[in-house]
Amino acid sequence: MLRKLIGFFCAAVLLLAFNGPASAAGKYKIGYDIYWVGNSWSVQLAEEFKAEVARHPDDIAGVDYVQSDLKSDKQIANIEDLITKGVAAIITTPISPTALIPTLKKARAKGIKVILLASTIRSQDYDALVTVDDVDFGRVGAQWLAEKLGGKGKIIVLNGVAGISVSDDRWKGAKTVFDKYPGIAVVSAVTASWDYAQAKVAVSNLLAANPQIDGIWSQGGAMTLGAIDAFQAAQRPLVPMTGEDNNGYLKRWASLRAKGFSSIATSKPTWLGSESLKVALSLLKGEQVKRDYVFPVPLIDDTTLDQFVKTDLPDSFWNNTRLSDDQIKAIFKN
Repeated sequence: MLRKLIGFFCAAVLLLAFNGPASAAGKYKIGYDIYWVGNSWSVQLAEEFKAEVARHPDDIAGVDYVQSDLKSDKQIANIEDLITKGVAAIITTPISPTALIPTLKKARAKGIKVILLASTIRSQDYDALVTVDDVDFGRVGAQWLAEKLGGKGKIIVLNGVAGISVSDDRWKGAKTVFDKYPGIAVVSAVTASWDYAQAKVAVSNLLAANPQIDGIWSQGGAMTLGAIDAFQAAQRPLVPMTGEDNNGYLKRWASLRAKGFSSIATSKPTWLGSESLKVALSLLKGEQVKRDYVFPVPLIDDTTLDQFVKTDLPDSFWNNTRLSDDQIKAIFKN
């Protein structure tokens, strides 16, 4: 009898090892890496995920949250920790396109599903990717600006966080456009980390050194607002600028439109956080799932601005969301 029990136990262990992390009573333990909370977009991305978790009480045994603070070494340690905890799936936003690859390989070797959210790696060591086409994101804004300037002029480029695939891909897309217009000269390409203060300082310095600036290609975040304030502080006429679908920016754009200010807002929806969990659960249930969910880039221009700006909601939130107005107000109390 004892031999039978030992044999049964050993068989069960082998079965678990073969099938990867087990679910508890049909529920799955999920690991979620909050890669950064340095701006309101990254905060809202995580909140979209949390809101989606609440919609699946019958599928989720629990969520282990880790926070990587935009540091690759910390992200590696956090993913290692989630592997040790035996989660069934890991959702992560890679801070570096290369640093995390060995750790993700290790996770997949243990049967853990790996879902990349909003950022990519330079390998195929993942089970699903949920994002938008960041190359197209950059290209669309650049094409609008090139046409607005009639194919010539001096511009400032405001890039995001150095080294992250999102920023690199957006500039790659924009550069393919600007390379077609020899009359457009990039005065300076600045890394401003999608941050208001960094962008304002950079643009202020460039305005002081350059009497002619005809346009701003900005990757978005809070950088375009910083650029606008730099122009106004320098008492320089506003020029065409690209931006993103942050509600504070849309409000400012709407208030300046009557004075001739023109813009375009591309979007990387924060509902990607929600979508990442839905994809993870489909993977875990053995449902048919595409490997790459690369969604089209939503677009707002002068003709559609009024459909998107929310004058009664906080400046901090991003308009392409699955969160309710009440949830937005609770997250961003300003």
